[in-house]
Amino acid sequence: MKPLQPTSIAPPFARYSHGVELPAGARLVRTSGQLGLAGDGSVPDGADAQAEICFQNIAAILAEANMTPAHVCHLSAYVTAREHMQGYMAARDAFLRDVPVLPSSTLVIVSGFTRPEFVVEVEVWAASNQ
Repeated sequence: MKPLQPTSIAPPFARYSHGVELPAGARLVRTSGQLGLAGDGSVPDGADAQAEICFQNIAAILAEANMTPAHVCHLSAYVTAREHMQGYMAARDAFLRDVPVLPSSTLVIVSGFTRPEFVVEVEVWAASNQ
């Protein structure tokens, strides 16, 4: 993957690339939106704890496809209020900590999810040449 960071536009606000070019013939994986639902069915309070679960779930899905966070080319996230952005971003940055090419990213504030206790949802696109 190749990050696309034109110098003619403002740099990204955080840990993401403005765009990502995928190599020809890349194998793609698309996850469904992951909520902060733990394997035991519990939902922790707080955006940071919920986002950590979202990213743990995404890592498990990627592993099933023999991929890692380094294969993520785009990340879309949704939070229910501006105050949840910081917790989400901390979990995202931890997930991307060792990633050499940062994915493109979208973060949107939404009115809610299927259950009121959810405050974060995350989905990704990943690509691999193998």
